[in-house]
Amino acid sequence: MHYMQRSTFWSCFSGLLLLLLSAFQGSAQTTELTIKVHTANKEAVPFATLSLTAFSDSASQIQRSTDSLGQVVFQVQQNTSYRLRFSAVNYQSVEKAITVKTEAITYSLLVMPADNKLNAVVVTASRPVMRQEDDKTIVDPENIAATSTNAYEILEKTPGLFVDQDGNIYLNSTTPATVYINGREQKMSAADIATMLKNLPPNAIASIEILRTPSARYDASGSGGVVNVVLRKGVRIGLTGSVTAGLNQGRYGNQFVGLNLNNNNGSVTSYLNLQVGTRNSYDQLMTDRIFATDSVLRQDAFTKYGAQNYYVGYGVAVQLSKKWELNYDGRLSYNRSDNNSRNLSLIQKISNGQTASSNLTDVNNQTKNVNINQGVNLKYKIDSAGSEWTTDLSFTYAPNNTDQFYTSGDGTLDNKLRFFSGQTNFLKKLPGKVTVETGLKATQIWFDNETDYYRMTSGTRVKDNFRTGAYTYKENINSAYLQASKNLSGFVLKVGTRMENTNMSGNQLVPRDTAFSIHRTDFFPYVYLSRSLMRIAGYDLKGYLVYRRTISRPAYEYLNPSLRFVDPYLFETGNPSLRPQFTRNYEANISVDERPIFALGLNDTKDIFTQVVYPTDSNSKVNYRTYDNLGTNKELYFRALGALPPGKRYFFVAGVQYNRNFYEGLYENKPLSFKRGSYSIFTYQTFKITPLTQLSLNGFVRFNGQQQFYELTTFGSLNMSLTQQFLNRKLVVTLSGNDLFFTNNNHFTINQGSINATGYRKSDTRRIGINLRYNFGFKKKEENNLFNLDSPESR
Repeated sequence: MHYMQRSTFWSCFSGLLLLLLSAFQGSAQTTELTIKVHTANKEAVPFATLSLTAFSDSASQIQRSTDSLGQVVFQVQQNTSYRLRFSAVNYQSVEKAITVKTEAITYSLLVMPADNKLNAVVVTASRPVMRQEDDKTIVDPENIAATSTNAYEILEKTPGLFVDQDGNIYLNSTTPATVYINGREQKMSAADIATMLKNLPPNAIASIEILRTPSARYDASGSGGVVNVVLRKGVRIGLTGSVTAGLNQGRYGNQFVGLNLNNNNGSVTSYLNLQVGTRNSYDQLMTDRIFATDSVLRQDAFTKYGAQNYYVGYGVAVQLSKKWELNYDGRLSYNRSDNNSRNLSLIQKISNGQTASSNLTDVNNQTKNVNINQGVNLKYKIDSAGSEWTTDLSFTYAPNNTDQFYTSGDGTLDNKLRFFSGQTNFLKKLPGKVTVETGLKATQIWFDNETDYYRMTSGTRVKDNFRTGAYTYKENINSAYLQASKNLSGFVLKVGTRMENTNMSGNQLVPRDTAFSIHRTDFFPYVYLSRSLMRIAGYDLKGYLVYRRTISRPAYEYLNPSLRFVDPYLFETGNPSLRPQFTRNYEANISVDERPIFALGLNDTKDIFTQVVYPTDSNSKVNYRTYDNLGTNKELYFRALGALPPGKRYFFVAGVQYNRNFYEGLYENKPLSFKRGSYSIFTYQTFKITPLTQLSLNGFVRFNGQQQFYELTTFGSLNMSLTQQFLNRKLVVTLSGNDLFFTNNNHFTINQGSINATGYRKSDTRRIGINLRYNFGFKKKEENNLFNLDSPESR
């Protein structure tokens, strides 16, 4: 079976390679036109819109956006004349005529700033919802933010992402993605990252970058891919800003209010984001677990989550000279949560349904989270071709404290995380269309945990030595990378490798002094090949082939052996003996005018570790949840995305993803063979009722879902919103409904080793809400459009 799956994959993979080669043979009459857009002082103009129309065929138009270096490359016909049009916010429009001969040419386009005043007219631009830029997909979250109360909700609604109920973000279904903020990895647990994202204001996000197979420039720890959340900064001349407020109501309610200020005088740019909010929701988990031949443990746990959060984000960018730029930014968030859980447990006979015993457990967790992040970035622009040298330093301090109270005792969990990262990257544009990148990076983590538990014995509070513990963890990773790219007759080839030296050590101080350490050096190669295949109805069809080797290291919470009480029949603990897992990823994908439409890939993982549930040695009724290395996994997947039909007032996007997993190894020292395939479909639609009124719809359905070894039934969510603009487009009001049919819940089954359980889980997902945003100062109106189709406002 595995051989057949590998054969199918390699047949498709080699088929696309042949298509690339055949396209190369059939496109000898085309050449490259490179446009570099810059101002009078040689400053690059990124993310501008350029359109190219042949004078001989006015119906054939190519439209592209410049990259972060102000460049864009067109595949054009030889001996042909074109009309070039330029448009960008804060710049005057430009129209030029260009004649292309037989050889590839580079054209420098000089543009002039517009006269942007605070009371200037509204500037209109068209931006796609999703676009492909080299090896990453960039998502514009503008419309999604209008229906969300925080950044976490935006990720939940982003097409192609799946966020589980524990806060993990998946691009496929094997390993969670690594989360970055402004290009910096967040070395925190999934729960802490989820808390941090829930504190981020929804309108603080400028874009979301999805890298399923990141290049050698990124840490090799991204075996599940990378999700980089890029925060907004002041980019417009003058003082601008917005005031936002919103609420949504399910069984419980959420509310927030925020302020965003941006100031740009040309050489100095600064911004300030403030938000205060409350979050309330619930989660209900019902399980039946067979622990003996005729005995079942039935549990019904209802947890109410309540939290208050406070967030401050700030930064300043200084243009020291034409070549030097200094950026400083920081984030400070405080989260106070009060979670209450009530769990009814019954032990019954399966044969007659009689109850042998029952108990009711109340658990209260009062948690305080603090997250302080400070970062400095220095950039030196070497030349006008795009060569640059950047250095980035950041430090994060994230302590959290939990007081836990339950029926038979109480505990205090005190965690402290400190994380330092320093990196420098050098990019050089060489003659012959060669780009070389190299860099160094060092990270250091310090994590300390102290857990004290007490139990009530005959009315006396005594120390619970079984659950009390103390643990320290240190991690140092030193890395270097080198990669180069070159355009070879229409092919773009990028090859690189990354070296990472890993040093991990952990010490359990209480109840006994034990230690573990890992010291190793690994190399992670990367290969990327792209090629314009053909043109269909004026759209540029481009193919990509990508390969990379990655590593997933066990995080500190996976290794921490300290115990955490869940209920009388379940506790959590880490596994200090976890080994890193390694993944080889192969992917072939196709995009149309930088919009991803199809991908086929394979993840081959060894020493995979995942969350497991094992019975305790002393009592078959009691389980513990931990992490373990189980063997190998091969995941075959494909994605397809399209927009039908193209239109002006109505826009429709649909996508499908299929994942097929094959696990082989050991579970509780018994042979493991687990296979499961699941489909996910998602859609995003907008309809302009009037120029000031828009109806939006987005949702997903997942068939035969999977979460580690849990087999899930079909579930999904449908969300709808209505947006109306008032006061000359300055006031935006959005009414929204999330999970309208309350289908984002599922039944599950797990049958591995001695664990045989079924259950049902639901959360407070069906909500109605209203968001208001008032913009002041200079205002830009943006239209989301996946294929950048023409609209009346953009003409």
